[in-house]
Amino acid sequence: MAEMDVPVATMRTSAGNQQMVNAIIASVLGWALDLFDLFILLYVAPVLGALFFPSSNTALSLAAVYGSFAVTLLMRPLGSAVFGHYADVHGRKRAMLVAIFGVGISTAGFGVLPTIAQVGVAAPIVFLMLRLVQGVFVGGVVASTHTIGTESVPAHWRGAMSGLVGGGGAGIGALLASFVFLITSSIFPGEAFAQWGWRFMFFSGLLSSLLGWFIFKNLEESPYFKELKRQQKTRKAELSKAPVKEIFSGEYRKVLLLNLLITFGGGAGYYLTSGYLPSFLKVINAVPNQTSSLILMGASVSAFFSAILIGSLSDKIGRKRTFLLIGAGAAVLLPLCYLGLAATKDMTEITLYALAIAFIGNAGYAPVLIFLNERFPTALRASGTGLSWNIGFALGGMMPTFVSLMSAGAAQIPTSLAIFSVGVFAVYLIGAIVIPETKGHFK
Repeated sequence: MAEMDVPVATMRTSAGNQQMVNAIIASVLGWALDLFDLFILLYVAPVLGALFFPSSNTALSLAAVYGSFAVTLLMRPLGSAVFGHYADVHGRKRAMLVAIFGVGISTAGFGVLPTIAQVGVAAPIVFLMLRLVQGVFVGGVVASTHTIGTESVPAHWRGAMSGLVGGGGAGIGALLASFVFLITSSIFPGEAFAQWGWRFMFFSGLLSSLLGWFIFKNLEESPYFKELKRQQKTRKAELSKAPVKEIFSGEYRKVLLLNLLITFGGGAGYYLTSGYLPSFLKVINAVPNQTSSLILMGASVSAFFSAILIGSLSDKIGRKRTFLLIGAGAAVLLPLCYLGLAATKDMTEITLYALAIAFIGNAGYAPVLIFLNERFPTALRASGTGLSWNIGFALGGMMPTFVSLMSAGAAQIPTSLAIFSVGVFAVYLIGAIVIPETKGHFK
């Protein structure tokens, strides 16, 4: 299969300003809306633990909820394989539309599930089955949103775009979830939240689907994919009939395996920080729901700026150097932040630690998206990026479950988080050492 290198001039001619803006909005909001749906689970994890996985040990109950989150992550590579193939053969837009709608519908479905008190052991089983379905669609969103944005902007913006989509989208998604959490906590205070509030949190997934459909329906294909289709018609290039098979065989198999060192470390760092923070504030610091939602909103803003800043930094100094810098910093600073957060009761200090944890966690994967894009040619980019991202993040997403399982009780959670953060960023640093510099290699 011939590789294609589209000149920047061609891209700028093909992607007008309006199309570029539409692609940026679609990529950022597409990922934000999907993470909004996933963050809902994280924000109500303690409540869901009691309703679907009750235990006298809070840490074990949380472990079960995070285990269900890991189940979703494990299905995401399958979603990337299915939707990535579709995006590489038929276009990014179509794959994005179906995937975003599927995520919203499956998320809303959690709001109607019966609890273990109502139907017994069937409740967690049905809960986990729906998580599997949701995971497939989320994997599909990654395959499309993580390519169309970077394929539509000039070369010197790609690092910033990577941070804006990957980390900025996550920050916006978390901010939206925090906002919904604040509203539902106000409408359903105290015990009412455990009865009805969490259900309305999930029902909001329908709004994300409708908003996503409205945003994406008029989106044009990326200039890189359109150029590949044009070259296909003139027989200067051809589309792969089996992009997933091609990635798992030949030269791209090694590329995929090396990518996983970075995506595992970045994904684990994210889920151990922004992913675990809602439960940490409730279980360790005993912060009330409404106050916690405000702190989490601030953490989302911190994550947003972190992602754009670090993504832009990779445009200046390269992807490899950025990975090395962030990996070394996170391995040292995150343990200090976790232990400091656990030791304080002062609300100002709690807020500052939360902001720092969110900043560091999102910095870790800000340049990952563009790094993955630069590792694959256009004809394989959606599949290669989606699989690399989702397999790594699926493995990394299991770390919160192990943190809870390794903790004898809630009091041991901060120490476990500190230890695990050092370990995952050690893997991240190994990846940063062995990977090549990819800046400027977008084909």
